[in-house]
Amino acid sequence: MTIRTRFAPSPTGYMHIGNLRTAIYEYLIAKRHHGQFILRIEDTDQERLVEGATNVIFETLKTVNIDFDEGPGKGGEYGPYVQSERRQIYREYADKLVELGGAYYCFCGKERLEQLRSECESAGKTYRYDGCCKNVDNDLAFTRVKNGENHVVRQVIPTGGHTTFTDVVYGTITVENSELEEGVLLKADGLPTYNFANVVDDHLMKITHVIRGSEYLSSTPKYNVLYSAFGWELPIYIHLPPIMKTKDKKLSKREGDASFEDFINRGFLKEAIVNYIVLLGWNPGTEQEFFTIDELKQCFEVQGLSKSPAIFDVQKLRWMNSEYIKRLSVEEYLQYAKPYFIQAGLVDIDLHKLSVLLKNRTEIFSEIPEKISFIKNLPQYDIALFTHKKMKTDSGISLAVLKRVLPVLQDIQQWSVDDINNSLMNIVAESGLKNSQVLWPVRTALTGMESSPGGAAELADILGQSESIRRLELAIQKLV
Repeated sequence: MTIRTRFAPSPTGYMHIGNLRTAIYEYLIAKRHHGQFILRIEDTDQERLVEGATNVIFETLKTVNIDFDEGPGKGGEYGPYVQSERRQIYREYADKLVELGGAYYCFCGKERLEQLRSECESAGKTYRYDGCCKNVDNDLAFTRVKNGENHVVRQVIPTGGHTTFTDVVYGTITVENSELEEGVLLKADGLPTYNFANVVDDHLMKITHVIRGSEYLSSTPKYNVLYSAFGWELPIYIHLPPIMKTKDKKLSKREGDASFEDFINRGFLKEAIVNYIVLLGWNPGTEQEFFTIDELKQCFEVQGLSKSPAIFDVQKLRWMNSEYIKRLSVEEYLQYAKPYFIQAGLVDIDLHKLSVLLKNRTEIFSEIPEKISFIKNLPQYDIALFTHKKMKTDSGISLAVLKRVLPVLQDIQQWSVDDINNSLMNIVAESGLKNSQVLWPVRTALTGMESSPGGAAELADILGQSESIRRLELAIQKLV
């Protein structure tokens, strides 16, 4: 059997993290077994469509190096791959399902349905359609449809018994048919509901493995009733646990939780995001934490999937991103960081040196401007910064140190990290002071910040001799 999986997003906004994880898992399951990965756009809910959202789907998959084998713009044997272009197919199969006894035409108007809903609410009952049109004679119903009478197509649910299916992650699940509603399959506008379209498309596109969120577990029995009514073989189900913000709250794009695009715009590397997302609900069975897509295609197995919800820990993602950044060459780092250097107004300094300084101190690129803002403009700072208990220094020691350092740095002929550092270490040796008692005042004078990337010599080298001298002189004036 050739494994065929599908990613079937609705273009209703940005690509949220749970949706991207599903796409990655579907891709990996197919590629691990040399199968096909299909992209299908499910745009039948016309009221929720967002302009440009389909392009976001394409661009996101391209960004994370997931290439679909069949889909919009690429074609394939089972297209079209956009549901709104398959309207006639759904009409054909809805009518066929009525003939098979798995569905019926419903002519109830909006007013009657609203009245029925109101009666259920008044009686304290869960609203369900009462099956009124189920008893309409088939020939009469077909004539009414042929005459253009407004209608929908509803699913027939067996009145007794139960529906059982097996999910790879959650095991065997059984639901009493009496708990299932005879929902709409084809709407009055001729477009299908998700419940109908996904079953028809998955069958016609020969999808062997259906991977989706666990929120669809409760709907799966209804899908299986459809498969049974058509006489079609069931796919293999793999339902994924939710990704949670906290143990009690799911990630939600409706509540503004970050999307993949948001994380990219904040300076996370796509490789780190993908790596982290894959591990949200999947255990490789080894101690390995870092994977490329190519490595995952070789080792991803569904047996590693968990049924427990995964907590999305931004701090863990930041750590993983910092590890990926450390693995970059200085040239690669500069390529990513340069827009942020420009944002910080830094165009007249050695950006290569700055990259060497920052590469192993960067968690996400968007924080760079704030970290290096002192380079362009020395902030207004309180002299209290020169007092630091752990560094065993205060304003008095700092003033004495800076007065001693200033002429030494002025006399350096070759301004470099090594020469600056050697000069400062000579002062430490000659004065009998601790390293921190010399380096802390110099670093503070150069940056005006409580914390900054790099040590005193590295920062002085970046700032240049004249600017470093100017800042030391300003600090001395503050401390006098």
